[in-house]
Amino acid sequence: MPSPVVAIVGATGAVGVELLTCLEQRHFPLSKLRLFASKRSAGKTMRFKSEDILVEELTEDVFAGIDIALFSAGGSISKKFGPIAARAGAVVVDNSSAFRMDPNVPLVVPEINPEAARGHKGIIANPNCSTIIAITPLWPLHQRNPIKRIIAATYQAASGAGQAAMDELRDSTQAYLKGESYQHSVLPPPYAFNLVSHNSKVDPESLYNEEEMKMVNETRKIWHAPDLRVSATCIRVPVLRAHGIALTVECTNPVTPAEVRALIEAAPGVRLVDDPEKNYFPMPVDVSGRDEILVGRIRQDISDPTGHSISLFVVGDQLLKGAALNAVQIAELLV
Repeated sequence: MPSPVVAIVGATGAVGVELLTCLEQRHFPLSKLRLFASKRSAGKTMRFKSEDILVEELTEDVFAGIDIALFSAGGSISKKFGPIAARAGAVVVDNSSAFRMDPNVPLVVPEINPEAARGHKGIIANPNCSTIIAITPLWPLHQRNPIKRIIAATYQAASGAGQAAMDELRDSTQAYLKGESYQHSVLPPPYAFNLVSHNSKVDPESLYNEEEMKMVNETRKIWHAPDLRVSATCIRVPVLRAHGIALTVECTNPVTPAEVRALIEAAPGVRLVDDPEKNYFPMPVDVSGRDEILVGRIRQDISDPTGHSISLFVVGDQLLKGAALNAVQIAELLV
């Protein structure tokens, strides 16, 4: 596809807007861009390379002539329209969870398994944002010294729940500071100045929620490591668009912080921010709007006397590397 026709499905949403920006900033070699959204948003225009592009209503007959379709409109839309787009000849890069665990659909992080994209059958899945941000920095270590166990605690931004959640965080924060009441509709618990367990369904047997199990199952699939031991606790924090994740990993062989720092410094898509003397480590404010994942707080896990375990903290922009940027990088593998 030297000059593909590209479509964005869900163009007016938070991730859709970032997809548009990524395509422009990365000079993606498309010949034409088409934008689709719900009937409610159809008729609007969005700016791309100094041109106003009309947003069209998404229907079943719009995919003729489209080479790559970037989907970010939710799982139900992807399940319905993704196969339709693929049958029409488009390669679908889907940002929802609809196809991630389908054995016939590759789940791709370009810094980790770009070769998997070549095995697509019309649909390629973009992993969960927390999965991407957690395992991209861990991949160089896993290649050198295979990781046997991952313990993760996430600090997830409002953007993961969409533009409405970001707006609710802003509005509820203003109301809180004014001493006013606020009626939450997106995230029912009070969100401003609060921590909230991730708003996905909790399994009554395991007591893990869906977001936590996404990190477990997706990591195993991407790394081709079905026996990898993973446990996650996922929490929403009052941050707009950058996820932080505290990680402790156990390796096959002994590992030192110096070894991990050296691997991070040489790895693509990540940047070392690890200054104990100044107490300066990865923060959401430093990564919001940036492509790379920041990595720091690298230290020996003192609860493991064998020296096989390392603790670290990573932060990444949920809308970029956690969603839109990774999808565009997948599309770049196709051209």
